[in-house]
Amino acid sequence: MLYHLLAPLAKQHILFNLFNYITFRAAGATVTALVLAFVLGPWIIRLLRDRHVGQVIRAEGPASHAGKRGTPTMGGLVILLATVTPTLLWARLDTRYSVVAVVAMLWMGMIGFLDDYLKIVRGKSQGLVARWKLIGQISFGLALGLYLLASPLAPNLPPTSTQLPVFKYQLIVFWPATYVLFVTLVVTGSSNAVNLTDGLDGLATGLTAIAAGAFAIFAYVFGRFDWTKYVGVYFLPGAGELTVFCGALAGAALGFLWFNCHPAKVIMGDTGALAIGGVIGVIAICCKQELLLAVVGGVFVLEAASVILQVMSFRLTGKRIFAMSPLHHHFELRGWKENTVIVRFWILSAIFALLGLATLKLR
Repeated sequence: MLYHLLAPLAKQHILFNLFNYITFRAAGATVTALVLAFVLGPWIIRLLRDRHVGQVIRAEGPASHAGKRGTPTMGGLVILLATVTPTLLWARLDTRYSVVAVVAMLWMGMIGFLDDYLKIVRGKSQGLVARWKLIGQISFGLALGLYLLASPLAPNLPPTSTQLPVFKYQLIVFWPATYVLFVTLVVTGSSNAVNLTDGLDGLATGLTAIAAGAFAIFAYVFGRFDWTKYVGVYFLPGAGELTVFCGALAGAALGFLWFNCHPAKVIMGDTGALAIGGVIGVIAICCKQELLLAVVGGVFVLEAASVILQVMSFRLTGKRIFAMSPLHHHFELRGWKENTVIVRFWILSAIFALLGLATLKLR
């Protein structure tokens, strides 16, 4: 919004020319999101506490988590408001990248909100029936895949090896239904992976800030012709606006971490986890980095994989691979303190993000 209002004034005063720079607007969005999270956090926490919106803890979970029972949940509302508002304020709204990201976050956030609400009303940890939650996630993935087929975000992208991976081009052109299913798998998988990771105070929040920072760099590089030519990757006109969104998401996550760090005063719940996971998947799709998402979001992948392996092993052999899944609970039961697990997983995530960024020169 600020771009559309103030950038045209650059002809009258050079100061307004700053709004033509993505880096300036991304920094503005990051700071705005951080401040909004600081301001909204105490108010929303108080609102949730007054309405007894408390976390339900699984009976089979680690004994140390019993003290978390009743901690205000649905705190993901802070992240949603502190991400969407700065994006609408600082991003260019005449490019569809930012709009798609905002819609994705609100859609998946609504699914998470319903799940959290039903947990509180029923007083049961399962919340929204898994089948209906999955239907909501899949419906968005299908809608996004069909939308991208009908109206590509980068319609003039040539199908060369330096512009678009051959297998992905073949999916889009020759097997469009498979491409839609691929998009659905990425969005649904990413959403559930973050949701599974959100089990310790501040864990998913810190990982979100790291992943958002990495994808902010990717979006900026792919959105600049000169940088893509130098690095040797494809150019996506308009994708640079996702830098503003990613900056807002990182700022919102850091601001929320102020209240969500151990011992947490508020928990993001599915309201935040499903929204974050879904939108990170969408950003990867928009940047055409779906496979790289598994590297940058390596910790999320490990957490989700631990659950899948645990279930498969128990059903096939009757034995468990891990002391408990997701993976962070395994290390807790092996004697690691909660803060130790959190910080070490953050460090591991930072390493994964750097590995992902290093691939810019390995194309």
